[in-house]
Amino acid sequence: MKKNNRPIYPFTAIVGQEEMKLALLLNIVDPKIGGVMIMGDRGTGKSTTIRALADLLPEIQIVANDPFNSHPKDIELMSENVRQLKEAGEELLLAQKKVPMIDLPLGATEDRVCGTIDIEKALTEGIKAFEPGLLAQANRGILYVDEVNLLDDHLVDILLDSAASGWNTVEREGISIRHPARFVLVGSGNPEEGELRPQLLDRFGMHAEIRTVRDPILRVQIVEERSEFDHSPNEFLQKYNLQQEVLRQRIINAQQKLNEVQLDYEIRVKISQVCSELEVDGLRGDIVTNRAAKALAAFEGRDEVTVDDVLRIITLCLRHRLRKDPLEEIDSGQKVEKVFQRIFSNL
Repeated sequence: MKKNNRPIYPFTAIVGQEEMKLALLLNIVDPKIGGVMIMGDRGTGKSTTIRALADLLPEIQIVANDPFNSHPKDIELMSENVRQLKEAGEELLLAQKKVPMIDLPLGATEDRVCGTIDIEKALTEGIKAFEPGLLAQANRGILYVDEVNLLDDHLVDILLDSAASGWNTVEREGISIRHPARFVLVGSGNPEEGELRPQLLDRFGMHAEIRTVRDPILRVQIVEERSEFDHSPNEFLQKYNLQQEVLRQRIINAQQKLNEVQLDYEIRVKISQVCSELEVDGLRGDIVTNRAAKALAAFEGRDEVTVDDVLRIITLCLRHRLRKDPLEEIDSGQKVEKVFQRIFSNL
């Protein structure tokens, strides 16, 4: 159990929901995949899984007393203030902290999300006084939005812009402040409560669909394990300690290996052929599928992407980008698999 924290259910103890777990892990290996949209029934462990993942991740090194979790070396992940101190040759005080996991409440305002500028102080004292928002807190971490399909479209747009660019810009009365906001965006929702607009859905890198476990034996196992955790969390965490450490190390190794992974030209052409045949708009589908396949190969400890890697991730990357046809009986995920099998059959 982590000191000063209440116990969090271990990621490796979560039964089933392999599609969601894979999508989340690949986004941690390569945050440039662009986040995950998780759609599924209520009470299927969406929030539990995301919190468990954040708790599993290794601690990050930050500049102490910096509200943006600035990286001590990477300019792209530094706030303006830290960058100026570094350029001036000043020694930075460093600290370690858990990967931030920020919950975005449904009723959040734009100021709460993006941060606010104190106009009065700026005009009277000439100081850019900035009150950081949730995007600043989420830098280098995970930003989780439950019921994202009920969130105001304008706010979803802001989140997706920041997630894609890695920066948040706040402008008020001619004053502009910019800070790093590199995070993994995870949205979840129940399809019964409405879908996201297609142009917003397309901006999420991956789309996982989860269903309630129907197997009675698995259901009993889940209930028993949850009861055991609630009754004696320390002993339960101890039981999964080794598995947690092994998975943590796999993630670290995959992040280091990612840039070495090769994706054969022929496979890239086939991926684009699948996207073209499915009439996927734009090139996001091609880019995300390439990235996710490389992330999976790195996670498996390999230097080269295989056809099987592409098969495992292509549905996650493309199912939400297909045009909806109300008369079509086949599920969008099955449609992606069908086209994939035909195009990749000769490889």
